[in-house]
Amino acid sequence: MPQITVDHSGAMSPSFDRGAFARALHTLVVEIAAAKPEACKTLFREADFTAFGYEDPAEQRHAIVHVTLGLLAGRTDETKAKLTEAVLELLREHVAGDGFVLHASAEVRDLDPSYRKYEG
Repeated sequence: MPQITVDHSGAMSPSFDRGAFARALHTLVVEIAAAKPEACKTLFREADFTAFGYEDPAEQRHAIVHVTLGLLAGRTDETKAKLTEAVLELLREHVAGDGFVLHASAEVRDLDPSYRKYEG
């Protein structure tokens, strides 16, 4: 915990500093949600194809990114909202909107009580 997933349009990859974003994101999660630094894990998933409205997806004038943060239960709604707002601000800082409109979203969800992990 936390389990973080970043889904994003492939078209924005050259403009998205994923390494710097992940480091800054982990710092935020530690500061805001009281996670341990060594527990922060982020998986980036690049989508080959995304579509926006009625536009021709080949034009790639829009990029989509969604960040999901799975945390153990117990954080207040205020903490979760503060974290998602901070994540959106980080995206503004780490994605250079070169020729596209960025559509960014973030959510914090509680991990199910059945959550288990393995390291080895």
